[in-house]
Amino acid sequence: MAIKFQYNKISQQRLKKQLDIRLRALPTLQSKEAALRVEVKKAKDTMNELDKKLQEKLDQYEDMARLWCEFDKDLVTIREVKLSTKKIAGTKTPVLDEVDFDLKDFSMYNNPSWYLKGVELLESLGRIAVEKEVFRRKMELLDYARKKTTQKVNLYEKVQIPQYQDAINKIKRFLEDQENLSKASQKIVKKRHEQNQ
Repeated sequence: MAIKFQYNKISQQRLKKQLDIRLRALPTLQSKEAALRVEVKKAKDTMNELDKKLQEKLDQYEDMARLWCEFDKDLVTIREVKLSTKKIAGTKTPVLDEVDFDLKDFSMYNNPSWYLKGVELLESLGRIAVEKEVFRRKMELLDYARKKTTQKVNLYEKVQIPQYQDAINKIKRFLEDQENLSKASQKIVKKRHEQNQ
């Protein structure tokens, strides 16, 4: 998109204001981009840690896989996931506050003794899985914001600032040339006037 301008001082002043706005905003955008990049990496690392933790927990109980056939899978369900939001570099991100589970009544006498341990394990796995999903969403939001900020930084640095500077220089040269021509014509008129007297 080429910048539209006229060859006059008003247009030059307007372009200077626009250039100053972009020059002042650029460092802020660059620091926002760096902060978002760091936060994306943190969220990704946390998500990977939670994935590892989930896999380790599943591996611990792999030898009990035969027992899980007896376990009632509808015994534990997630009732509610409570989230809040936190702004990171101007981007709203989810924060996990609490995971509430629904536990159906079951008889301790009619079921194996390990049922209670199974319920605790399912709640733990559910909590980790929800937390991992929250961090995945957080990472996506931050990464999207980082990409948008990077685009804006590149637009300012590589397109708009050079275009404004070029336009200002063109106007400046035009006005200088116009002034030089005016002075030269005044000198010619003055010389003619002196010769005629």
